[in-house]
Amino acid sequence: LNPRIWESVAMVARLSKNRKKRGHVSAGHGRVGKHRKHPSGRGNAGGQHHHRIMFDKFHPGYFGKVGMRYFHKTMNKFHRPTINLDKVWTLVSEQTRKKYAGAGEGDKVPVIDVTKAGYFKVLGKGKLPEQPVIIKAKFFSKEAEKKVKAVGGACVLTA
Repeated sequence: LNPRIWESVAMVARLSKNRKKRGHVSAGHGRVGKHRKHPSGRGNAGGQHHHRIMFDKFHPGYFGKVGMRYFHKTMNKFHRPTINLDKVWTLVSEQTRKKYAGAGEGDKVPVIDVTKAGYFKVLGKGKLPEQPVIIKAKFFSKEAEKKVKAVGGACVLTA
């Protein structure tokens, strides 16, 4: 290690605060209430005792529990990646969208399976282009379903 590293780190003695206090008996900490180590405890000590007012005032709800316990909570069943409607068309190529752009009543329409792309739920943010589409997903929000049907498409629930 280079010994010169510490030159920039270590503080110069002549600049330290206590140089100013030399010759003054209690160095700014008072004669009566002396500078003792940790008179009120270290850290968060006394939150329910002598520091209660501070905890109640500035950190309400710090102590205690809330909600129900859930033993052995495995997150698999809660895994539900979402995709918004404005991003659904990015899952198929641009040429696919153009190919079916003029699709009318009874024509073939593209099927977008969002579960293949790793999404389980379709949410309703954004606009869909005015062309019918079939979207397959495990879950749909009400808003998403409404918008897909508005452009003449369909929502298909998959297991």
